[in-house]
Amino acid sequence: METQEGSASKPVIDFHGIDEELIQKMAYDALVWSSLHGLVVGDKSVQRSGKVPGAGMVHAPFALLPVAFPENHWKSACEVAPVFNELIDRVSLDGNFLQDSLSRTKKVDVFTSRLLDIHSKVLEMNKTEDIRLGLHRSDYMLDEQTKLLLHIEINTISSSFPGLSCLVSDLHRSLLKRYGEHLGSDSKRIPSNTTVNRFADALAKAWTEYNNPRAAVMVVVQPEEHNMYDQHWLCAALKEKHNVTAIRKTLAEIDKEGELLPDGTLLVGGQAIAVVYFRTGYAPTDYPSEAEWRARLLMEQSLAIKCPSISYHLAGTKKIQQELAKPNVLERFLENKEDITKLQKCFAGLWSLDDSDIVKRAIERPELFVMKPQREGGGNNIYGDDVKENLLRLQREGNEEDAAYILMQRIFPIVSPMFLVRNGTCHKDHAVSELGVYSAYLRNKDKVIINDQCGYLMRTKVSSSNEGGVAAGFAVLDSMYLT
Repeated sequence: METQEGSASKPVIDFHGIDEELIQKMAYDALVWSSLHGLVVGDKSVQRSGKVPGAGMVHAPFALLPVAFPENHWKSACEVAPVFNELIDRVSLDGNFLQDSLSRTKKVDVFTSRLLDIHSKVLEMNKTEDIRLGLHRSDYMLDEQTKLLLHIEINTISSSFPGLSCLVSDLHRSLLKRYGEHLGSDSKRIPSNTTVNRFADALAKAWTEYNNPRAAVMVVVQPEEHNMYDQHWLCAALKEKHNVTAIRKTLAEIDKEGELLPDGTLLVGGQAIAVVYFRTGYAPTDYPSEAEWRARLLMEQSLAIKCPSISYHLAGTKKIQQELAKPNVLERFLENKEDITKLQKCFAGLWSLDDSDIVKRAIERPELFVMKPQREGGGNNIYGDDVKENLLRLQREGNEEDAAYILMQRIFPIVSPMFLVRNGTCHKDHAVSELGVYSAYLRNKDKVIINDQCGYLMRTKVSSSNEGGVAAGFAVLDSMYLT
């Protein structure tokens, strides 16, 4: 593999040499700061915390200090973000590519099959999405051995933590301003993070393009949303900066209250909807009954701007990601050779399970691979000996279930000692980090209105954990210290 410039990040702060008393002092200050500045989530042990704002709040899990990260890798991740946006948009317009690439998966994965059915209905209607909005997050890990920043996935639906990620950067800047002398570090090395405002700008611009001042932005949420404050930060920025009203509805409520006017206008509870912003709908558990599926189809059939549309949602699936990594496939969607090279440079190894050579290798060396189903939200991937066992089981059964999975090269990031704060307690552990780069894309017909990187999310997890979702309970929120 080609080696990028720079090296894997080494901790700039000597975590072994920090005085225990200083750690406890910083942790106390950080907890106070989090409480005063809204770096909070719903406390799952409190029954009403996912439904009633202000009931049962606890600080979001966070790293006490930022993780060191090479500045050149940060810049290259920002540079490639608009290219990923353009790629997703182009892929979303190729209905045949989406349907064909996922045709085998459809047979064995009921959830993907239902999404494809909605996509087919939209294609049959010959409905074009003139205004297309994407709020994305591309996730990366820095591989210690190759010194490459490798792309893990692009999230096209419910890219979480645009609100809280900004606050963690502010928290770390505040701590380094106060304690930087003792730590030998400079708060200015933490890059500014304005995702929440940039996402609000994109939603407001889409709302303007829709051109109905009486319409609202609708945030589609889970019935019990413990991460509601991250979403409320975005709604607050939308109202305060742009005077755009946001309403929050579950899929079941949309089914009950939603209607489609003859001109394609979507009404929910009598309120016209300009933009539908999904913060749910990415997992089978989000559709416990037919009501939720009816709501999803109703929204797709409307003229409201969907973020994401069903085609953007499908363009972000693992299987499509793997198809795009095949030789000469990017050329189908992008003309610029430089852009293609940028993407290929950061792709990790991705393979279909119909590649018998790679399956054989994964059975022999399962520790070098991750087996991924078509799922979002953390907690779904298969690692280690389980990779081998599942591949052997699929070979024995000889059915088409292998189409539900892809294989990905396992990335081995640098392991560093970190201080992690969860439920008011700070503890030291060996941890690894994952960078997420947010981006926004908005176009109206042929005119690209926004295509830009918007900020970042750093997640840190104990190195013994395979999974990395914060909301799923595996990781903590972090920021980066450029080296």
